[in-house]
Amino acid sequence: MRLKDNKQRIGEYKKRAKELVAQMTLEEKVSQMLHNAPAIERLGIPAYNWWNEALHGVARAGTATVFPQAIGLAASFDEDMIQTVGDAVSTEARAKFNAQRRYDDRDIYKGLTMWAPNVNIFRDPRWGRGHETYGEDPFLTGLLGGAFVRGMQGDDPDHLKVAACAKHFAVHSGPEDLRHQFDAVVSKQDMYETYLPAFQKLVREDGVEAVMGAYNRVNGEPCCGSKTLLTDILRGQWGFDGHVVSDCWAIKDFYTGHHVTANARQSAALAVSNGCDVNCGEVFLNLVQAVREGLIGEDKITRACERLFTTRMKLGMFEQPGKVPYDGIDYSVVDSPAMKALNLDVSKRCLTLLKNDGLLPLDRTKIKTLGVIGPNADNRRALVGNYEGTASRYETVLEGLEDYLGGDVRVVYSQGCHLYKDRTENLGQANDRLSEVKAVCQESDVVVAVLGLDPGMEGEEGDQGNAYASGDKKDLRLPGLQEHILRAAVDSGKPVVLVVLSGSALALDWTQGHVPAILHGWYPGARGGRAIAETLFGDNCPEGRLPVTFYSEDQTLPPFTDYSMKGRTYRYLDSEPLYPFGYGLSYTAFAFDREALSSDKITASGLTVTCRVKNTGGYASRVPVQVYVKARRPDTPNAQLKGLKKVALAPGEEKEVTIALPAAAFGLYDNEGVLRVEQGDYDVFVGQSQPDDRSRALLGVAPAALRAVCPEGFAL
Repeated sequence: MRLKDNKQRIGEYKKRAKELVAQMTLEEKVSQMLHNAPAIERLGIPAYNWWNEALHGVARAGTATVFPQAIGLAASFDEDMIQTVGDAVSTEARAKFNAQRRYDDRDIYKGLTMWAPNVNIFRDPRWGRGHETYGEDPFLTGLLGGAFVRGMQGDDPDHLKVAACAKHFAVHSGPEDLRHQFDAVVSKQDMYETYLPAFQKLVREDGVEAVMGAYNRVNGEPCCGSKTLLTDILRGQWGFDGHVVSDCWAIKDFYTGHHVTANARQSAALAVSNGCDVNCGEVFLNLVQAVREGLIGEDKITRACERLFTTRMKLGMFEQPGKVPYDGIDYSVVDSPAMKALNLDVSKRCLTLLKNDGLLPLDRTKIKTLGVIGPNADNRRALVGNYEGTASRYETVLEGLEDYLGGDVRVVYSQGCHLYKDRTENLGQANDRLSEVKAVCQESDVVVAVLGLDPGMEGEEGDQGNAYASGDKKDLRLPGLQEHILRAAVDSGKPVVLVVLSGSALALDWTQGHVPAILHGWYPGARGGRAIAETLFGDNCPEGRLPVTFYSEDQTLPPFTDYSMKGRTYRYLDSEPLYPFGYGLSYTAFAFDREALSSDKITASGLTVTCRVKNTGGYASRVPVQVYVKARRPDTPNAQLKGLKKVALAPGEEKEVTIALPAAAFGLYDNEGVLRVEQGDYDVFVGQSQPDDRSRALLGVAPAALRAVCPEGFAL
């Protein structure tokens, strides 16, 4: 039993919270609704700062394990691994909290309310914050986001380990430079089919304790004060019982950007009336005056405070020290050898092999000199992404290769070019490292080019040095002179491996046609360099799969501000991508057979899919068994991922796999947002990829196609 299932215990916490809040004045209640809530000494309430971050490790609070960025974790396609990461992050969070409380440190980033995960849909590859998400697919996002929540919140029946937060609710994915005034106009069908499912799963199935609103409006309503989102859907339809927090200073946008209210008092009243409980910012300071002016009743202030103190009770903040089992987590677990080992293992399992003409894995006994070029080869920022902690040691790709090879192989290095400028030295001429690149290639037996982006090029508005689009990408090409130095390496005649570090899809058309091996490393965490080195030389077999579509450079994307899903992501794409969602290569091979459905008829009970998977190659590895469903009628999405299971197999080993497909896996939302399983035929595809032509061409194998029928339609 987890706390979310212990209704008696939760009822006790609600009762205690109600009794405590009843003793507060209006001014005291309002003070507790700010992210930096002061102490109320007369009631024995210590100060508490609600703002903490844990997207891929405890962030902004000193030393902690820095795991791969969320988009890299998503590439693992591994629900169990993500839950393990969530558990590790919350263990370090508790250890740091216990130590900080011991020394009465109640500063920002020191609490147990962690504002993660980000389960927005990465609908457009230009969005700078997409690397904070689990990709473009609602099913995968919900599956992995839910696993992270369960790992974070723990399995104790009496207390939360930490309180996770699903953000940003909802329909939020850029543009960054417009977010404070942007209205995301979206149909009910797209909202329920794409933008809401992950949030719904985390609320209804995984018991996420908090939800954060988004900056933008949705169909005219600001998200952090939206009756439709917060009252009707979140609490009404889904029965959410936790607390809602605003994004930071988003409520100020109500009157300064969205112009739906006239002033701060009206903005605060609108937000709280519709269910926003804590303000990251200061606008809620105006609630006292808003009550006096009759803009909001004090009962709604009381309701919000009771929710907030219920969460603090669940976290054990008002128990005697030692009564909460997590009080015993010692600081020694932070950045421990076990955490470092886990981080390395996780990083290796996220790496995604996009192309291999037989060059990989490299044989160290046949290489005397290895050339390493590129602006990301020794770039620590390209390891970690954003919302990151501080590692005690970072291993860039250059450092990882040097440490791995030791004295056996000489490593020669050139930065090659700036990440996006036309020169590395301000007083130098354009392309001032090209001759060095050519010299390194001449010296080397094999060249590893490490290119891509870093969080200074893509990320949240205000956090980047990106001069182009406030953190968003202006296009999908490698920036600056990166492709130029890559071409020089290829022209040298030496074998070239491209390692891409980025948090999003890039157009790698020329590379696909001219470079024999391409490994995508995402932002692979503090130990990413070591993980990449072990993978390039065959001590690790790549197993990652793409959680986003990689488009060709000549594909025209819909306008960035258009939130219709038509033409977006693999589910609605009507042209062939460069690399499809779900795609990834391995050093070994897998054979699937005996694919079957438990029934050829779809009912409210759903179906189960079974198959047998065998590792027919020479490397131990894992393969994600992917199940896609396609309704065989016009104007429906392409085959969609609806089942997933990661399977570990030694060479020659085979396993039977069973995956449940609930009735909802066959359902599609209508124009009114109702989920319906319509009468008719459905294709079910089982294998290691989606059933598109490009995946078949790249992998040389197609998933098995099974058929089921719904004899009589029904709504869910």
